[in-house]
Amino acid sequence: MNILKTAFLLTLLTLLLVFIGRLLGGNSGMIVALVFAAIMNFGAYWFSDKIVLAMYRAQPIKESDDPGLYNLIRRTATQANLPMPKVYIIPTQTPNAFATGRNPKHAAVAVTAGILKILDEDELEGVISHEMAHVRNRDILTGSIVATIAGAISMLAHMAQWGAIFGGYGGRDDEGRGGGGLGLLIMAIVAPLAAILIQMAISRSREYAADQTGAKISHKPLSLANALRKLEYAGRRIPLGANPSTAHLFIVNPLSGKGMVNLFSTHPPVEERVARLEMMAHH
Repeated sequence: MNILKTAFLLTLLTLLLVFIGRLLGGNSGMIVALVFAAIMNFGAYWFSDKIVLAMYRAQPIKESDDPGLYNLIRRTATQANLPMPKVYIIPTQTPNAFATGRNPKHAAVAVTAGILKILDEDELEGVISHEMAHVRNRDILTGSIVATIAGAISMLAHMAQWGAIFGGYGGRDDEGRGGGGLGLLIMAIVAPLAAILIQMAISRSREYAADQTGAKISHKPLSLANALRKLEYAGRRIPLGANPSTAHLFIVNPLSGKGMVNLFSTHPPVEERVARLEMMAHH
């Protein structure tokens, strides 16, 4: 069910991008938007992992650098029937982690220096199992594509905003270009909001699935639940200041703030995730 929901929402994102392209440039704009989406998805497929790892200054480590962490990740990958991923350390004291890569054979798991200080071995195993679940469920590629399309929609929405300010893009022509000023202004407001809501829906459903799969991999749902509690509490005290376009990659929301920030969070509430894990432990 989650896979069908994700595919449906990804289709909505793509259609939204194409619709904006048509609004801005008629049928030609729609074609350009389709080509643009294809190019961006190609780039996301091949290079998104390198981009996000560089964004957070993640450093690759070998087994000799941290035997304990390396062996834990190797053991968890084996339990999940997955290849050993590349291992990275992010030089920040904010505790968090994420997985990235285009497929299980080219995956990477990145943990912050801070997470190694506040979690015990069972809790860290729960976190790594969650990330390996994302790898096994192919969420790492889905997340990259979602971020790419959502970013493109936001960029086109800014173009629509400027178009509305300067009176649209020449009115309606033979191609059926409908870029009137009012329509562009409405799209500039509605499109980014719709993209955020779709991105949020995809990410939240995948987080629940990764919690469930990760708990089955480690056989320690309560350890993952305890880790989530610690990570959320510490994240409030030491915000990561992550780029919003990559926030959904992390195991807990790396963005600090209340109100609208929490309303449009790409992560489900930690208390709900913990409740589901506790329910798993007692069945």
